[in-house]
Amino acid sequence: MPKTLSELRTSIDQVDRELLALLNRRAALANEVGELKRHEGSPVFRPEREAQVINGLQAANPGPLKEDNIAHIWREIMSACRALEAPQRVAFLGPTGTFSEQAAIQFFGASMEKIPCVSIDEVFRATAAGTAEYGVVPVENSTEGVIARSLDLFLATPLHIVGETSLLVRHNLLRKGQAAIEGIEVVLAHPQALAQCQGWLNTHLPEAERRAVASNAEGARLAATHPNWAGIASERAATEFGLHIAAHAIQDDAFNRTRFAVICLPQTLAAPEASGKDCVSLIVSVPNRPGAVHDMLVPLKKHGVSMTRFESRPARSGQWEYYFYIDLQGHPAQPNVAAALKDLQAICAFYKVLGTYPVGE
Repeated sequence: MPKTLSELRTSIDQVDRELLALLNRRAALANEVGELKRHEGSPVFRPEREAQVINGLQAANPGPLKEDNIAHIWREIMSACRALEAPQRVAFLGPTGTFSEQAAIQFFGASMEKIPCVSIDEVFRATAAGTAEYGVVPVENSTEGVIARSLDLFLATPLHIVGETSLLVRHNLLRKGQAAIEGIEVVLAHPQALAQCQGWLNTHLPEAERRAVASNAEGARLAATHPNWAGIASERAATEFGLHIAAHAIQDDAFNRTRFAVICLPQTLAAPEASGKDCVSLIVSVPNRPGAVHDMLVPLKKHGVSMTRFESRPARSGQWEYYFYIDLQGHPAQPNVAAALKDLQAICAFYKVLGTYPVGE
């Protein structure tokens, strides 16, 4: 005989209490691990270990919970347990309500200590100076390509990448006072967001001025000061600044995603050990001669290493030279990857490993 609603609620309450007891037991064990780490001087945060835990749980999951739900739930559990030892100080492009903040929460969990910054440059500075232990910066968008400023800053700082995460980005048109697009004179957003929504803006607000600002959340904040201004930002920003959503999901690409890198000083966290699903990011340059780029790819083919990203940026030397940003599948602990990296370094005029880290969800 089917259970009544009251009986089902009683069963759920019982399971919740069992979960609470188990979570507190897990937290107590995490505290013991933290004591051992402090005694050994090892870092609290180990992204490869957390990736292994989540991957293992997803593989063992019988359902009905989905794999993405498992990842989100356990990120928060591990974040809460880490915070008992010491919450991570994490810098991101602010103010609150940005996609960068959302990416930071997705990676570290909500129990981190947030350090919003006014620009990507400031995220790098805060992390390099130790104001933040970690930084989260956008590096690539599926619509607009690489975030050039982030790539350029990797050349000038000692920071390295220890993790990554990506967001399915939904841009919304936000305004004060009403949920309609009539009367909007100015649209404010980060340049990337304006570019990602230009088709919609051309069709629906062709006369409105498009004004670039430091972040989408800053655009939302400014939109809250004027009834005829609108910002392009997340639903989270709408709640943060008390705005109405005048139009939902106005990005031109329905599957618009942004990839974020998690950065820190090597002394904060060394390169993570192999997790089983890893990536190596590099910046290299080769002499400006015929066949040089082809020669750069030969070691990868020779040792069977797959390349997942290849971008070029001007070296600003005035000699038409370029830096190449490369992502490789694998980890230097694998003999074929180590051999490919060794051969590649031997033929490069400039060679820098940006990071070795677990592949994001």
